[in-house]
Amino acid sequence: MAVENFLQRLPVPPTRAPSARRSHNIYVDLQREIVLGMLAPRSVLLELELASRFEVSQGTVREALLLLQEEGLVHRLPHRGTTVADCRADDAEELIRLRHDIECRGARRAVARYGVALAEPMRRHLAAMQAAAASGDEYLLSVHDRAFHAELFDCADLPPVQPVLARCLVHAHRFKILHPAQNRDLLETANRHQVIIDALASAEVEQVVAALSHHITTIVDFGPNILGAGA
Repeated sequence: MAVENFLQRLPVPPTRAPSARRSHNIYVDLQREIVLGMLAPRSVLLELELASRFEVSQGTVREALLLLQEEGLVHRLPHRGTTVADCRADDAEELIRLRHDIECRGARRAVARYGVALAEPMRRHLAAMQAAAASGDEYLLSVHDRAFHAELFDCADLPPVQPVLARCLVHAHRFKILHPAQNRDLLETANRHQVIIDALASAEVEQVVAALSHHITTIVDFGPNILGAGA
């Protein structure tokens, strides 16, 4: 999966008609604003206001909001409108635990299928992350970061699980960005992936899983080890 095409791999409506493309573009814009905190947790989103802002119909806005709902970034209630999802530590911790299990098991399958060939595409993702970090674009860095993990998991060939991982990824990034105490230097955030690449280049399964496990469980600080002493 090419880095530059990652946003196009985000959920899209089943048709690629012009209205569907517009709703997808609105979805991407709103996702960025939610992840960066420009749209605050628990804030209300009004379809009419968004339609005016983006110069589209309310139906097009509604399609974008439904995509955000699939990721758990907004809550839509009948007759009560749409609100931006909260961003709580409890939710983030549970999603990171889930992400850990999904990615580590997926890595075993991916390495068994592709071996050392996995390292090169991951290097390209790292280069894109480093470029985003150098430009100070935290959201673009998060996009390329998610692309790194999404493509690695793609190689495990578990398509029904991919949307679950995608939700875990976006919420982990959102929590880290919205809680300044969890933030690292952007270049450091990018370079944390190098140890995973080095492990992939060795094609040693246990080394890959160990590197990935440490990476995921130290994304944010929930204590010495969010998986407990037996992890």
